[in-house]
Amino acid sequence: MTNNSETFGEWPLKRLLTEIVGSGPKSADDMTREQAREAFQRILASEPEETTLGAFWLANRWKRNTPEELAAYTDVMREESVVTAAPDCDPVDCGANYDGKHTSALLGVGAGVVAAAAGTPVVVHSGDGVPTQKETAYKHVLDELDVRTELEPDESADMVDETGFGFYYQPAFNPGIDDLFERRDEMGVRTFVNTIETVANPAEADVHLGSFYHLAFAKKLTDLLRESEELDYSRAIFFQGMEGYDDIRPGYTKVAEWNAGEDLTDYEIETAEYGMEMESEDLAVDDVAADSATITEEVLAGEREDQFADAIALNGAFRMYARQDVDSLEEGLERARDVIADGSAQAVLEELREF
Repeated sequence: MTNNSETFGEWPLKRLLTEIVGSGPKSADDMTREQAREAFQRILASEPEETTLGAFWLANRWKRNTPEELAAYTDVMREESVVTAAPDCDPVDCGANYDGKHTSALLGVGAGVVAAAAGTPVVVHSGDGVPTQKETAYKHVLDELDVRTELEPDESADMVDETGFGFYYQPAFNPGIDDLFERRDEMGVRTFVNTIETVANPAEADVHLGSFYHLAFAKKLTDLLRESEELDYSRAIFFQGMEGYDDIRPGYTKVAEWNAGEDLTDYEIETAEYGMEMESEDLAVDDVAADSATITEEVLAGEREDQFADAIALNGAFRMYARQDVDSLEEGLERARDVIADGSAQAVLEELREF
C-alpha cells in the first residue's frame, strides 16, 4: 500500500499546523504554493482526521490566507473536483456567496433574466443550504419559480444557450466540495472554501461578477485570479453587495473593477443618481425564497414599479456593463426597462420553466 508521503508529498496537515500555520494569527507563517496545493489535495481525498482538518481551517482563518494560497486551493479544486461545461455563448459568471441571504430579497435571478433578455447571457451557481449560514441562495429562488435546478453541467450549458440564463448546481459540477458539507457545517464559521467555491467558474466564462465585504478583500480576490493557473478570467468586477451577495446596495455601493494586465480600480455607485430613493430596509422580505420569487415574477411581468423593480433593473444593467455590452449603467438601465416593458424578460422566464 502506498503511504501518504508518497501519495501527497511531505506536508500532512498536522505538520503544516505544527511548523507553519498553527502558531496563532500574529506568528503564523504563510504556506508556499506547493504546500497549499498538497494540503487541499489531502482535504479533497478525505485524508485528514476531522480534528486536524478543523484546526487547519481555523488556523487559515486566523492567519488570513494569501492570494497565492487561495489560488493554489482554487487550482486544486478546478483540477480535481470541478466539472466544466462551457456554453457556446460567453456568459457573465455570477458567483455570489453560497451560504445565502436571510433578510433582503435575492435580486440576482430577476437581474440575470433581464440581462439575458437584453442580450447578455448570465450564469449563476450555488448549492443547497451551504454552511455556515445555510440561507437562501440562487437554487431556492429558482425552485420557487418552478425552474429546474438539479441539472448536470451539460444541461446547465444547454440552458444558457437556449434561454440566455443558466444555473449550475454545485453537487453536480463540484462534487469534491459538496462532499465536504458535513465537515464545513461542524465548523460553525466560514472557511477558505466559502471563498474559492465562488470562483469555480463551471461555465468557463471570461467575465466574473462577485461580491465582497471590504475593499481589501476585493484586492485579494483579484490577486487570486492573477495567481491562478486554472482560471482564465480576463475581467472581474466585485462589489460590496447586500449581505455579501451579488445585489447592489441601495444608497452607496463600493465597486472594484479589474481587467487582465491592468491595476485594480475602484469607484462608487449611488442609487440616488439613477432616480432611486430607497434604503436597504426597503428591500427586506419575510420569506427570502418565496418572496424573492414572487417579486421576480411580478417585476418581469411589468406589474411592479417600486423599489424592487428599480433594484432588479439596476442589477440587470450592471451585468450588461460587466460584460461590456453597454458603455454605462444608464444605457443598461434603459435596456433593462425596455425588455421588461416589451415582455422579453417575462418570455425568458417562461423559457426557463419549459427547459
